[in-house]
Amino acid sequence: MTQDQYPRIQRKTILSDDWGNLTKYEFDLQRRTGEWQRLTREVYDRGHGATCLLHDPDHDCVLLTRQFRLPIFLSGGPAQAIEAPAGLLEGEEPAKRMQAELIEETGYHISQLTHLYDLYMSPGSVTEYLSYFIGTYARENRQSEGGGVVEEGEDIETIHIPLQKAMEMIKAGEIRDGKTVILLQHLALSLR
Repeated sequence: MTQDQYPRIQRKTILSDDWGNLTKYEFDLQRRTGEWQRLTREVYDRGHGATCLLHDPDHDCVLLTRQFRLPIFLSGGPAQAIEAPAGLLEGEEPAKRMQAELIEETGYHISQLTHLYDLYMSPGSVTEYLSYFIGTYARENRQSEGGGVVEEGEDIETIHIPLQKAMEMIKAGEIRDGKTVILLQHLALSLR
């Protein structure tokens, strides 16, 4: 795609700017045939984030969280979602922010994280990408209760699940969070 083929933004309307920005775009996009087409899309922007799966190799367990997620509940899913810890970058470097998020959510201090990749989870409507990390933990790494930030409405339970059980929970539909499934599958494949 050359510079003159990039989308031409015709109109931008901010629909909401509360927790994130929801913007309606009207733009012209050149198709492969050379023809230009006018399109309208709504895009949600709340910043980028990071996520991390911690593995305890001595017990072959993973550290996950359980918390209420309104969008999942509204779409007919369970009120409580099981997922890997995650959070917004808030202007910080991903690994540093993820380490702080692990302490906030789980109470575990992990000094060494391995960056895996950066992925867009819903590129059709959301600008956010997540930086994916993996690390190891031991029960003695816990420095606080965790549980999240009460002022942000977080009430996070930390759970230790054997890796094999977590993989079975994916198949059973008990773990349905995309970032968590990706991280669990990555870990399972890397341990083969």
